Amino acid sequence: MGAGREVSISLDGVRDKNLMQLKKLNIALFPVRYNEKYYADALASGEFTKLAYYSDICVGAIACRLEKKENGGQIRVYIMTLGVLAPYRGLGIGTKLLNHVLDLCSKQNISEVYLHVQTNNEDAINFYKKFGFEITETIQNYYTNITPPDCYVLTRQTVQSPTKK
Repeated sequence: MGAGREVSISLDGVRDKNLMQLKKLNIALFPVRYNEKYYADALASGEFTKLAYYSDICVGAIACRLEKKENGGQIRVYIMTLGVLAPYRGLGIGTKLLNHVLDLCSKQNISEVYLHVQTNNEDAINFYKKFGFEITETIQNYYTNITPPDCYVLTRQTVQSPTKK
């Protein structure tokens, strides 16, 4: 591979044939076990769920669910999980995954993206804040079997409403 030190980060869609990659990553990354509905939602989201490869090694993923908002039926995106294996953090992989989803939202005029983060996960909170996410709610006892059980809801409005003149 005489390409010097150039290392490529590539994204690939999640399909039935590579779903096990996402399952293995989630086991390695998160203290929560995800059920079949999670994986069905991830597959159904199409382009909004991606695996990240670093030199052809699967090292990260973002998995989203598309939801209809109660008022007016607009679509919003829920980031179910975004994670990168520890040795590969700080290389721009999580940024590439999140930017991919935010770009899709802009192209499809989806105005809201949100997620839950455990209240003690300062790295994740700071990461999302760099992308314009804000803490919009605290939910007590959101998680079972992990401490602390509380989470923040982080939300980002993706499409700016036209400015009033």
